[in-house]
Amino acid sequence: MERVDVELIKCFEQLIKNSSRSIVLVPHMNPDGDAMGSVLGLWRVLKNAGYLVKIVSPTKYPEFYHWMDGHDEVIIHSHHPKQSAKALDESDLLICMDFNQLSRLGDMKSLVEGYKGKKILIDHHPYPGSFTDLVISEISYSSTAELIFSVLQSTDFVRYIDQNAATSFFTGIMTDTGSFDFNISNPNTFEVAAQLTRMGIDQLDIHSKVYDNYSVDRMRLMGFCLSNRMTVYPEYHTASIYITLEDQKAFNFKTGDNEGFVNMPLSIKGIVFCALFTEKEKYIKASFRSKGQFAVNEVSEKYFSGGGHRNAAGGELYASLTETLAQFEKILPEFEDRIKQSIK
Repeated sequence: MERVDVELIKCFEQLIKNSSRSIVLVPHMNPDGDAMGSVLGLWRVLKNAGYLVKIVSPTKYPEFYHWMDGHDEVIIHSHHPKQSAKALDESDLLICMDFNQLSRLGDMKSLVEGYKGKKILIDHHPYPGSFTDLVISEISYSSTAELIFSVLQSTDFVRYIDQNAATSFFTGIMTDTGSFDFNISNPNTFEVAAQLTRMGIDQLDIHSKVYDNYSVDRMRLMGFCLSNRMTVYPEYHTASIYITLEDQKAFNFKTGDNEGFVNMPLSIKGIVFCALFTEKEKYIKASFRSKGQFAVNEVSEKYFSGGGHRNAAGGELYASLTETLAQFEKILPEFEDRIKQSIK
């Protein structure tokens, strides 16, 4: 099993045990399956251990994660700012999960930044910020869900991991690896999945609830995008998809409806790099995926004020969609050689 530094784990365990009031767990804004799987899994473990635990999410998260244990107790800061501020004010420990910079919190940034109690960061993205008292950041893990499960395995809290917690952790691992399609170079990922399976989770049911739980509008949007919004650049072994605000309105877009779209062009023969650009009111949200050794986080960091992992990254650009697409095409020659090196 992959191991986190023993001293870090001891500090993590002691900070929780020293907590005399309540604990608050916080994922990043627009939380994905790993963020929600991590916080909901840890929420159940700490609840089982007798702690008063609350989850405060900066924004809404996709409805196809609303089946997980504890989802109905999540406080959405963008909808209930006073309630979320009260939750933090009444707690003495804050655990930030699946993000590495305060900027990933959106409008909730100042609330976490000014938090008076102890803060812990648990994350698997590179270059963590120094905004917490304790940082457990390990990029060798496929997901934050895998990381927190491994940490708990080395603490007294391991006995409080029940089937509900295991289901949430597995959901986080499954979604952040694209159903075990990427971020899986470390054998520990499969060892953890095997342990979670022994705890009685139903992998087929979890997969169905996440991937077979989309709306008709979402399916039609996907077909529309593949037919009308995808561009292939064969000379660069690259493809991109974009979604306009008008598209979102036409297909009754809901949070998470574009999840997975960025991976689809990778199914095209010869494509090793793809991008998804989603138009927002004030900026363009960018998502990147790749195969092999081509590091998309370098593209994201250099041109889209973002970051992430080698094969999965994201960022944003405060420009028009037309300008964003033009810039993306302009930078492709810069990465041409490295993209071609990823072709098997």
